[in-house]
Order: sequence, then C-alpha cells, then structure tokens
Amino acid sequence: GRGFAFRRKQKVERQYRKLLKKRRQVHSQQADQFTETYPEHLKHLYLAEEEKLKKRRRTPGDSVSSEEKLNRAADGCDVYCYVYLMIISISRMCIFSSRSVVTQEKFKNKTSNQKAKEEYEKIKAEHARKKEEAEKRKQQREEAQRLYKKKKMEAYKILSKKTKKGQPNLNLQVEFLLQKIQQNT
Repeated sequence: GRGFAFRRKQKVERQYRKLLKKRRQVHSQQADQFTETYPEHLKHLYLAEEEKLKKRRRTPGDSVSSEEKLNRAADGCDVYCYVYLMIISISRMCIFSSRSVVTQEKFKNKTSNQKAKEEYEKIKAEHARKKEEAEKRKQQREEAQRLYKKKKMEAYKILSKKTKKGQPNLNLQVEFLLQKIQQNT
C-alpha cells in the first residue's frame, strides 16, 4: 500500500497550496491597496497630479514610459517582483506629490499675525455694520415719535378750543370725530 512517505508528501503539498493561497490573497490585497483608494470627491485631483508627474518624468528623447518599463520588467520577473516595482513607483509619486503640496501650502498658509489682523478687520466691520443698523433704527423711532406727537398736538388743539363763554366747542369736536372716522374707512 501507501506508506508514511506518501502521507508526508501529501502533507507537504497541502502546506504548499495553503502558502500559495495566502500569497495570492496578500498579493490581491496589495494590488487593491494601491489602485482605487482615493476618496471619490478628490479622485480627479489625484489623477491630475499623477498625470502631471508622468509628464514631468518623461524626457523629450525618452520614448518608453515608466509603465512600459514596468510591463517589460513584469514579463521577465515573477509577480512579487512586479509588485515590488509598483510599490517603488508609487512611493516615488507620493514623494513628488507631497513636495509639491508642501511648497503650495507655504504660499497659502498665513502667519498668526496675518490671521489676527483679518479676524480684527472682520470684527471691526461687523461692529460698524451693527452700529449703523442701530443708528437707522434710532432715527426711524425718533421720526415715528415726532409724527405721533404732531398728530397728538393737532388733536389737542382742536379738542381744547373753547367758546367765548369758556364752554368746549362741540362743533369742532364733532368735525374732528367725523374726520377720524373717514380716515379709518
């Protein structure tokens, strides 16, 4: 029959298959890790930066792109070599892109003094706006009070008129009430 050597051979084959399966899983995870991991709302920026870096790396006399070099290297090398080359190229892109981001941020960032000045200007403008609004409200209120007092005074003059004998003038009071009723309707 089949002896211990055959069982040992089968055991080694199983372990080898397990190892290959693990390596395939690790490889697929690594490949996924470096492809579509950009956030959806920033994807176009990353892709544009990548294109810019590709154009910068190419020289006018160089007809072979870096992707073609990687493809040629992958033909003569196993999968792990290809993954290694991909990791190196991506790390180079990350280094270049981080340098450009840092230089752009230097010009965009403001010093704390500039930020404080801007904040002060905003607060000052807000206070001026609020003060102007308060002044307008005060003027409107004063105008309304002036008109109210004027009407009151006219009504008082009409209603307080007396006859020669000192009696209230009822004719003027009735006319005043008639005018008031006509204005309301």
